Amino acid sequence: MRLPTLNLYLRLFLWFCLANVVTLLVSVFVTERFARMAYVSTPDWPALAQSANDAYILGGLGGLEDWDHAHHREGIDVTLFENGQNLRDRPLPPPVLFNLQKLLAEDGVVLRLRPGLQIAGQRVTGSDGVARHLVGMRLPRPPPRIQQLLFVQIGFSLLIIGGFGYFVARSIAKPVAALQHATQRMTTGDLSARVGSRWAGRGDELGRLAADFDRMAQRIEALVTHERGVLQDVSHELRSPLARLHLLLDLARRSPAAESAPHFERAEREIARLDRIIGEALALARMESQLPGMGVESVALEALIADRIAEGGLEADVRQVRIEPRALQPLRVRGSADLLEHAFDNLLSNAIKFSPEGGEITVSLRANGDEAEVEIRDQGPGVPAAELGSLFRPFFRGSNAAMAEGHGLGLAIVQRIALAHGGRVEAENLLPRGLCVRLTLPIGTALAQG
Repeated sequence: MRLPTLNLYLRLFLWFCLANVVTLLVSVFVTERFARMAYVSTPDWPALAQSANDAYILGGLGGLEDWDHAHHREGIDVTLFENGQNLRDRPLPPPVLFNLQKLLAEDGVVLRLRPGLQIAGQRVTGSDGVARHLVGMRLPRPPPRIQQLLFVQIGFSLLIIGGFGYFVARSIAKPVAALQHATQRMTTGDLSARVGSRWAGRGDELGRLAADFDRMAQRIEALVTHERGVLQDVSHELRSPLARLHLLLDLARRSPAAESAPHFERAEREIARLDRIIGEALALARMESQLPGMGVESVALEALIADRIAEGGLEADVRQVRIEPRALQPLRVRGSADLLEHAFDNLLSNAIKFSPEGGEITVSLRANGDEAEVEIRDQGPGVPAAELGSLFRPFFRGSNAAMAEGHGLGLAIVQRIALAHGGRVEAENLLPRGLCVRLTLPIGTALAQG
């Protein structure tokens, strides 16, 4: 099971807390190591004894004094005994004096009197063949100066926080840079620019922002591509009636007044045709722009379909076609009643236009899981299989276009209304003849927003 992704603010807060905890632990560890080195470490007494004895052999008492002075900065104070006599004319510290007999009795002994304070006795024989005893005391080292510890802690803190900061900043900057790059590409006209699934798949705010940008870019590209296609199709469709209008007006000007009336009547029909093309193109553009101007409500599909069947009955009677409602289940969807009426009107009108005289159109509504399915079946010629995929494309009329008037926008508007409601529309041929158009809508789902 995939764990939920923390939001960006909480992640930054947790990273900040983690960086501070790690910095604190490292600082405590370093300080403890300094303290251990200062207070707990044990000198190498045999080596010190040999070194001190060599210094005495080479330099006499003065050499021993110099050697002791050099090691005194490390907290070590020593002297040499020869035949039980102290070679340095100086009083011994009380801890050494109190344990002197024990220190001189053995070849090597180390006594830890308290943390950081050690006394030792070490027998040594030098190059002169004389046996001597080193008696020394290891005083507690002075603690590291506060400035040293502060500099060490600041250095480690900068190193740790810098590492965490680089990782966090990189995890934020990468998707932001990808989003910026995609935005720059779009501003130059590249509508195919996307942030990509690598960043859009993240579950935090930046991932959701990238996913929203990709959806927005996809929507813009689809709208622009559609508008360009519609503009080209509209310009193509308008050329024919405009050319006929020019011809009719030219003929009317050249004809006597009594003979010009038919030309003007034909011109009126062409103007009405132009008006229908422009109206349907504007309706389609309105659907594509997601600006239906309608409210969202609960719609009773069975009542709406029955009403549209009654409205379409007049057109069906003129063409001697029967419309038979079958199995209209009482289903409700959320959406725009006006848009759904427009869709059913277009579907019924399309079925009536292509139905033969005396034919029958059946309309059914049933539930299929959590979806409502509306099927409109006619007994017309159907659609060639190669053209089924283009049936809902704007201005597509196909090889059966000569059988009925139209401009190829009705089914395109139906598809857009279905998409706006989160549904879909499909078409399939029936046997032995006829076409079935199936409109599927989610039951109880609100109007989609693109």
